[in-house]
Amino acid sequence: MRLETVTVVGAGAWGSALAQAAAKAGRRVTLIARDEAVVAEINARHTNGRHLGGLPLEPGITAEPLFVPADIVILAVPAQATRQALSAIDPEFLAGRPVVLTAKGLETGTLERQSEILAAMAPEAVPYVLSGPSFAADVAAGRPTAVTLAGDKASETSMLAAALAGPSLRPYAADDRIGVEVAGALKNVYALACGAVEGAGLGLSARSALLARAYAEMARIVTAMGGSATTLTGLAGLGDLTLSCTSPQSRNYTFGLALGRGERTETILAGGARLAEGVATAPVAGQLAGKLEVEAPLIEAVNRLLAGTASITDIVAGLMARPLKRES
Repeated sequence: MRLETVTVVGAGAWGSALAQAAAKAGRRVTLIARDEAVVAEINARHTNGRHLGGLPLEPGITAEPLFVPADIVILAVPAQATRQALSAIDPEFLAGRPVVLTAKGLETGTLERQSEILAAMAPEAVPYVLSGPSFAADVAAGRPTAVTLAGDKASETSMLAAALAGPSLRPYAADDRIGVEVAGALKNVYALACGAVEGAGLGLSARSALLARAYAEMARIVTAMGGSATTLTGLAGLGDLTLSCTSPQSRNYTFGLALGRGERTETILAGGARLAEGVATAPVAGQLAGKLEVEAPLIEAVNRLLAGTASITDIVAGLMARPLKRES
């Protein structure tokens, strides 16, 4: 399997960071950007100032406004934009090619995972899911980062992981694509909750308890969807959950901070808040949990908070008043 060229669709911070990592791994990389000014800047100055500041990009990276076929395709657009991005690509260009899905979210309306969207739009593409504790700024700057790369065939997944591995990005191959994908989507919802607890000044003990219960709730949903609870002990589960739920670098955690301080969702969005995938994923996750008949009180609580139907203080009080159970 030839794995020399990479096309990254999406020239935001995350797409640019992954392009940087792939170039450091020795691949020839094309970054697809809708904004012609971004394309011109990358090709002329090897920077993407809007998303990465003055950080120089690797010389092996070029930019184009339209899709360029490659041995590896990395999709790095927001979860709710995945279907639209794929609709602009001829499915023939993806047939038989590894397509690495990096968005962490469930689609509004369809309740579909990213790989399910890919299967509908390009059924002959070979899906992989990249997830784990990783901030774009760290990956772009070459700081040590470990992630999970999940695919359906062990040998081919390992080959792809090796092709993307570089001096600072270490992908661990895995086979539980569903578990990795669902964990990546749900951790954003729980990051909103943890940020809200911090924003309301409820203390680190409350946040730690919330993290532990979020892990248990996530495991119930992952297994109900056919994933493995074991996946959650690794980078895509515990690793990503911990990072997103404790760091102000996390967009979802920061959004939750504002919610916990009493700001309304509409006000936060109107104020120019950075994209927080959990805001769109939370209602979908709630619908999905209901469809699966899985108890998910934390997701339900986040949705009440986002809708403004209850304060974080009232929500926590309600959670604390739930019937006592044995921990298993």
